[in-house]
Amino acid sequence: MAGTSQTAPGDRGGDGGPDPATEAFVAHRNLLFTVAYEMLGSAADAEDVLQETWLRWVGVDLGTVRDRRAYLVRITTRQALIRLRTLGRRRESYVGPWLPEPLLTAPDVAEDVELAESVSMAMLLVLETLTPTERAVFVLREVFDLEYDEIAEAVEKSPAAVRQIAHRARAHVAARRPREVVSPADTRGALEAFRRAIETGDLQSLLDILAPDVVLLSDGGGVVPAALKPVVGADRVLQVLGRLDLAVLQPAQVNGYPALLLRRDGEVDTVMAVRIDDGLITGLYAVRNPEKLSHMEQETSLRR
Repeated sequence: MAGTSQTAPGDRGGDGGPDPATEAFVAHRNLLFTVAYEMLGSAADAEDVLQETWLRWVGVDLGTVRDRRAYLVRITTRQALIRLRTLGRRRESYVGPWLPEPLLTAPDVAEDVELAESVSMAMLLVLETLTPTERAVFVLREVFDLEYDEIAEAVEKSPAAVRQIAHRARAHVAARRPREVVSPADTRGALEAFRRAIETGDLQSLLDILAPDVVLLSDGGGVVPAALKPVVGADRVLQVLGRLDLAVLQPAQVNGYPALLLRRDGEVDTVMAVRIDDGLITGLYAVRNPEKLSHMEQETSLRR
C-alpha cells in the first residue's frame, strides 16, 4: 500500500526488536499456507497467495486489528479466492487430467487425522468439484473450525448465506468423499501389496487389491507422457501398470498419507497416491508433471 514500507518477513522494527507485523505473519505462516493450499491444490499458487497476503498485511494498522490470526486468514482467503477463479479458467485448457500438487509432509500431519484427510489427494479432488466460494466456506468451517461470522467476513457474504453455503458444500462433499477415513496403516498395507505386485510382476495379486471400477488418473500436464483421459476398470488399469518402466519405488508420506515415489536416476519421476474404499484401491493418482514435483524433496509443514 502507498506510504507503507513493504519489508520482508524477518525484518526487525526500528527499535531492534521483532517487527509486530512480521512476528504475527511468521507465527501463522504455516496455517496460512495450509488454508491457501487446501483452497487451491497447488503449493506454488499457495506461496504466491502468501506473498500477496504479506504485501497487504504490512499496510494494515495493527492498532485496529482485534484478532491478528483471523485477520490474516481473511486476507489469505480473499487472495486465494481471486486466484482460484483464475485457475479455474486455466485448468479448462490443461492437457490431460489435472491433479493437485503433491507435498512431502512431516509425520505430525498424519497424526492430525482431520488435517491429513483434508489434504489427501482424494479429498483435494473432491474439493475441486465445489465452486470457489463453497470451497472456501467448507475449508474454513470443516477443517479450521472458524465461526460463521468470521467466514462471512472472509468471503464477503452474510453469516446466514454462509450457513446455507456450508450446508450445501457439506452435502456435496459427503456424497463424493471416501466412504470411510482409512488409517495410515491400512493405506500403507495396500501400497505395500501394490508395490510388491508391481515389482514382482504378479498381476493377479495386483488385481486382488484393485476395485473393479478403479480409476487411474495420470497428470503429465502435456510435459511428460501420461494418459490423457481417466483409465477406468481394473483390467484396463492393470494393462497400464503392466507397461510401467519401473526404476525405484520408494515409500513416502505425501499429503498426510503413505504414498509411493517412482525415482529415475535419483530424481522423483512420479508420485503415486491412492484412494481406498472398503479395503480396495478405488483411485490411483499418478502425478508426473515435473512442474508439480518441486515440493517432494523437502518436508512441508502444515498447520490448523
